[in-house]
Amino acid sequence: MEFNIEIKAPRKEVWEVLFGKETYPIWTKAFSEGSRVETDWKKGSKALFLDGQNRGMVSKIAENVPNEFMSIEHLGYYKDGQEDYETAKKENWAGAKENYTLTDLNGQTNLHIFMEMNETEENKQMIDMFADMWPKALAKVKELAER
Repeated sequence: MEFNIEIKAPRKEVWEVLFGKETYPIWTKAFSEGSRVETDWKKGSKALFLDGQNRGMVSKIAENVPNEFMSIEHLGYYKDGQEDYETAKKENWAGAKENYTLTDLNGQTNLHIFMEMNETEENKQMIDMFADMWPKALAKVKELAER
């Protein structure tokens, strides 16, 4: 899955909105109320992407080139304090990457999101959900960065 948006702000500001402690929960509300992340965003670090009920995904930061590129590798699910890698493997979700690429474009920033998604029957609902939610999330990123 791929999504693009042009934002009238420098890459540094867009990056800070995407991965900033205060702004991350604002734009990710499009995915789930109470969304948050527990990570330091450093390459190789673990990341827990959680919703308001403390459920979500266990991931790692595969790459981090500040103001240019972030790659997140999803490894498993997180629920009730437990990390579940087996279910993610069975559902062909483990190892999927979510990439954020920021490039300069005529004085603006182009934000490109690429998500690896296997188009299996199990993932169809998730694909449909992301197709609906990502445009809303990116509109909020744009709003926050252009302030």
